[in-house]
Amino acid sequence: MVTQLQPTVQEDIIYPESDGQPMADNTKQFELIVFLKKNCDLLFANNPDVFVAGDLLWYPVKDDNVTRRAPDIMVVFGRQKGDRGSYVQSKENNIPPQVVFEILSPGNTHKEMIAKYNFYQRYGVEEYYLYDPNTSELTGWLRSNNELQEIEQMAGWVSPRLGIRFELPNNELQIFRSDGQPFLTFLELDQLREQERQRAEQERQRAEQERQRAEQERQRAEQAETQLEALRALLREKGINPEQL
Repeated sequence: MVTQLQPTVQEDIIYPESDGQPMADNTKQFELIVFLKKNCDLLFANNPDVFVAGDLLWYPVKDDNVTRRAPDIMVVFGRQKGDRGSYVQSKENNIPPQVVFEILSPGNTHKEMIAKYNFYQRYGVEEYYLYDPNTSELTGWLRSNNELQEIEQMAGWVSPRLGIRFELPNNELQIFRSDGQPFLTFLELDQLREQERQRAEQERQRAEQERQRAEQERQRAEQAETQLEALRALLREKGINPEQL
């Protein structure tokens, strides 16, 4: 009797969705991560094929759940928006994040940052931006000849992929969209929205005042016409032709 061997079925590899590390070490770092994430969301709100994520584990190697990084911000062109537990590149048409941001924290060691650079260099990131909120130092790297090369001057630099411009007036990071509008915090956006609401309300009130004035003018004109017609009728009663006056 011949015993047939059953084919080996490879179990699905589990890609953990957390590395047990906090998203940020302090409030300043957290606010900057949220600031960049939400403004990048707004930047590509009308493009369904740009995926933006914050603190999401990226697995660049197929069937490898050990090799991974969680950039503070990643932007992926060519992948649809939507919720993900992690970014498994082999399940995303093998498209790596083209742009990543890291916000330096006091807990980041020199060795760790070198490892991050090497990871992004090895796995195809096109643009890598590193910002230290404590020193306001902004560093950037752009892929050229298959290597991430440091950008010499970041002040005034325009990201080829994102189209945003970096400025550092008074050692303060400012980012501008291609239309010249600045990246804004949630509070600034809310204040801007409130200002727009107030302006719209003022315009509504002015329009209502104009409508009321026009209505008052119409009523005065009708009253004058009524009085004039009454006068004409009175003159006719007295045998006077008002057209001959």
